[in-house]
Amino acid sequence: MNCVELINISKSFGGISALSKVNLDVRKGEVHALVGENGAGKSTLMKILSGACSKDEGKILIENEEVLIKNTQDSKKLGIGIIYQEFSLVPDLNVAENIFLHHLGANRLWMDRKKIQKEAIRLINSLGFDINPSTKVRKLSVAHQQIVEIAKALSEKVNVLILDEPSAVLGPFEIQKLFDTIKRLKNENVAIIYISHHLDEIFQIADRVTVLKDGISSESMIISEIDKDAIIRQMLGRSLDAMYPDRQSAINKEILRIENIRINDKVKDVSFSVRSGEILGLAGLVGSGRTETARAIFSADKKDSGQIFLQGKKLNSNSPRKAIKAGIGMVPEDRKNQGIILNLSISQNISLTNLDKMTNKMGFLNSLEENKLSDGLIRKLSIKTPGSQIETEKLSGGNQQKVVLAKWISRNCEVLIIDEPTRGVDIGAKVEIYNLINELANKGIAIILISSETSELMGICDRIIVMRNGAIQGELDKEGFSEEQILRLSIGA
Repeated sequence: MNCVELINISKSFGGISALSKVNLDVRKGEVHALVGENGAGKSTLMKILSGACSKDEGKILIENEEVLIKNTQDSKKLGIGIIYQEFSLVPDLNVAENIFLHHLGANRLWMDRKKIQKEAIRLINSLGFDINPSTKVRKLSVAHQQIVEIAKALSEKVNVLILDEPSAVLGPFEIQKLFDTIKRLKNENVAIIYISHHLDEIFQIADRVTVLKDGISSESMIISEIDKDAIIRQMLGRSLDAMYPDRQSAINKEILRIENIRINDKVKDVSFSVRSGEILGLAGLVGSGRTETARAIFSADKKDSGQIFLQGKKLNSNSPRKAIKAGIGMVPEDRKNQGIILNLSISQNISLTNLDKMTNKMGFLNSLEENKLSDGLIRKLSIKTPGSQIETEKLSGGNQQKVVLAKWISRNCEVLIIDEPTRGVDIGAKVEIYNLINELANKGIAIILISSETSELMGICDRIIVMRNGAIQGELDKEGFSEEQILRLSIGA
């Protein structure tokens, strides 16, 4: 029996069609995957179902009865829960308060803190995690914030659960815990809509899949009867023969060397080097110390001890500004909070790392030079936008990521650290980003690539260093790459 059915849903914004007569049905106890490129209409469709956005045309049926969903309260009353790709947490409230945000003070004048903390612990433990409910959310890792989002959605009785890129910030361990939770919910007859760019995940947990392309839905397909290429052809209109570019590595002299870097208990005496034209991968579970090591190299976090050498000379840098001046750039994991300024234009974001070259002696910005630089990089990186003056927040996730990369390409760094380069990015944009990283390496830039996707690291890197509990567990060259070996090193097996 269908738990929820969307029939001929259409939606336009400013005369531009986002959805055109889209159909989707999801059964009780089923995981129905919804896939498509960024901008295909997936999130818009789910916002309509969750009451965050109104439809122009079409019907919504819950258990074969037509319903009218005018707002998010209506959807909650119907048992519809959603976990958005962008977090909706309040950073200065603690974990428990965020989970029960919509219930605080609902039945009495004072909040029963002991009760909500106890219930928060129960919810988080049911997901397989141990997070202190008194911790303020802003102090949590991105992965643990996602766990809080999931607990928040499950704090209410749901019949339909929408998960929009839930694994984008999770490592292999956390993803497996998420899948265990999804299987439990399936057994409880919950209908699950799972949005993801990771086809491996879809083939692991989904029963059926529907593809959205340019706001138009495909017929649903039974997962056991198709392969990945069938989905990709529906998404892109073509077969994707190779995800990763050929690496014709021209690796030369050592550019960067770090020796015995230590940051309290997060990074423990880490040492490695990376050479010109090399792509060095950093693998490991969430909390393994990868990002902390990268931030220490970029001087975004202070190291307790250890040395960094650039071109053989000791680097005495205590701020990102000095690291950038020395020739080090960093694309951070948290694109929207640390990589770009959303309400600035594409042009303004791209020029941020080059203001010293864009301003005259009086400190005035040369807008002609700024636009010239950004227009050239928009063309080079195939950033899909009507123009360079568009606010960056209006771009899709993949195009926002390209803007972050463009910012550093314009700087001509000697070392570029890229943390989770394709998080929340569709397959087509992933390929473009992989090609771009490969091109940068071919120009002699030394690249440190951090990724939670083992296949991504193996597909594009020349070497992979695996970290666990803040220390290096092992190093693999290309001939020794294997998912099993990387996982064994990651978990200390």
